[in-house]
Amino acid sequence: MLQHPEITDWLRETDETRLDELWQMADGTRQRFAGDDVHLRGLIALSNICIRMCGYCGLRTGNDGLIRYRMTPDEIFECARRAVDFGYGTVVLQAGEDPGIEDVWMTRIVRRIKDETPLAVTLSLGERPDHELSTWRQAGADRYLLRFETSNRELYEAIHPPAFHKTDSDRLAILRTLKTLGYEVGSGVMIGIPGQSYDDLARDIELFHELDLDMIDIGPFVPHPETPLGQSGGPVDISEEDQVPSDELTTYKAMALARLACPGANIPSTTALATLDSATGRNLGLERGANVIMPNLTPPKYRALYEIYPDYAGHDATLAATQQTT
Repeated sequence: MLQHPEITDWLRETDETRLDELWQMADGTRQRFAGDDVHLRGLIALSNICIRMCGYCGLRTGNDGLIRYRMTPDEIFECARRAVDFGYGTVVLQAGEDPGIEDVWMTRIVRRIKDETPLAVTLSLGERPDHELSTWRQAGADRYLLRFETSNRELYEAIHPPAFHKTDSDRLAILRTLKTLGYEVGSGVMIGIPGQSYDDLARDIELFHELDLDMIDIGPFVPHPETPLGQSGGPVDISEEDQVPSDELTTYKAMALARLACPGANIPSTTALATLDSATGRNLGLERGANVIMPNLTPPKYRALYEIYPDYAGHDATLAATQQTT
């Protein structure tokens, strides 16, 4: 595991020759510990309803211009059947923090997918009570993804106001609970959140290692015009020199360093990279530490409404599986 000053130095590195060394280290580590297969995991965005007021997300409850939806169980299962047809091994059931996704409702969906298909099930449903997480695990859910976004507590609290019925959130505690329950656990961060320093991001990468994550989801901050961070500066004062840029190159550096921190983890080459560079973004991610792509199986009539950031759905055309998947 690299030390904090080494991580910071790599994050600030701009020399192409030096960065080629980083890409080679990450790619070699990926080959050695995670293999050569690119895993295709079908994403189903089952609801864009959210009770949270996160400062960067277009699904925030304060975005009154967004048409809300929640898919029916039959619609969700039909997407899962398509995943089987395409040869995928996993579906990722993702949503805003929707109180209408109730314990029993989701339990029935997970059980049906597990009983009637060979798919693994990853859930990404936000902060949920321990008893729901336990019930869904018992129903057969295999993995849970909950990004902690930043290890800087001051910055986190500034961009993640608590829900009206909740105290301040502790996502790190939830991640540890998920591991105790037997889930494969995924988390991750945004790159270039206004107010994020290089020290913050280096600490994030160290935390990936400390949490021993099974999956790491890293993407650049993409401003949404209907959010506070899309309309003004950062909530935490920081110098221009210390501010992490929300660009493609820094995202690749963070992904490569994440691969070195957690050699066997699954790391997606994300939709946000394709948003920044539609031609080569995802492919370069796969050459610099990533080993997963998540094609979007959400029905087209809902896909454009799951707008975490502008053009979120624009580069998620469904891919046919051509390689071994898990």
